[in-house]
Amino acid sequence: MAISRAQLLKELLPGLNALFGLEYATYGEQHKEIYETETSERSFEEETKLSGFSAAPVKNEGSAIAYDNAQEAWTARYNHETIALGFSLTEEAIEDNLYDSLSARYTKALARAMAYTKQVKAATILNNGFSSAYVGGDGVALFSASHPLTSGGTNSNIPSTPADLNETSLEAAVIQIAAWTDERGLLIAAKPKKLVVPPALQFVATRLLETELRVATADNDINAIKNNGSIPEGYTVNNFLTDSNAWFLTTDVPNGMKHFVRTPLANSMDGDFDTGNVRYKSRERYSFGWSDPLGMYGSAGA
Repeated sequence: MAISRAQLLKELLPGLNALFGLEYATYGEQHKEIYETETSERSFEEETKLSGFSAAPVKNEGSAIAYDNAQEAWTARYNHETIALGFSLTEEAIEDNLYDSLSARYTKALARAMAYTKQVKAATILNNGFSSAYVGGDGVALFSASHPLTSGGTNSNIPSTPADLNETSLEAAVIQIAAWTDERGLLIAAKPKKLVVPPALQFVATRLLETELRVATADNDINAIKNNGSIPEGYTVNNFLTDSNAWFLTTDVPNGMKHFVRTPLANSMDGDFDTGNVRYKSRERYSFGWSDPLGMYGSAGA
């Protein structure tokens, strides 16, 4: 439906001092703090995790060497979605000198809506990350205590008991991440990189990561998390997280959280011959997801 003069009556009348409601500040591209962005030239992308070899056994004198088999573990799939939104102005609205002011204002509003949608979709992966209804290539949720390994074991990227963000839970997460293994049970040198929190936990994150001494204690102990550089990239606030208690850690494990761009954001406009209306459109195509779940650690809070 086209935007007509009837919907914008006040803008046609003399004495109007200001138009407001479309100039709000917006949050930036917060998904870049979590996801690695890559381009895609296909309708979907797949990434397969490989299993290496187990630890080498002792070869007894005169005995044959042992041989091991490599194999594929599982495959993560990214199905790109097309995101599009538009608006149109009637020929009469354009004739009555509304074209210049409205096209400028509403194209900004269109860009804001598209940017907002991308941030919501990016955060949705974390918001649904504890639900068994949303599984990855290994058949379990992003945050799970039972990520299966080809060796028969499991990796866990959640605490054994859901915990709120505090000194104890954050230290336990760092220790747990250091104990992760590859598909054959060999330790990997995984480390946390950045703490991701909702707005409600930003002050907790500041005290945990930026104070010199331990938080909420009368002891004159150093803040070991800060002193050891356990979270080297500090913390970031994601305003699109829906659980005020949940918190997350990005890690240095490669090929974790992925954002594939199939078609970058593009704007276009054209005129409709029959009606004389002018139409505006924004469109992009992308996907958010994860390949290796060890790229993130998460706690849903107590």
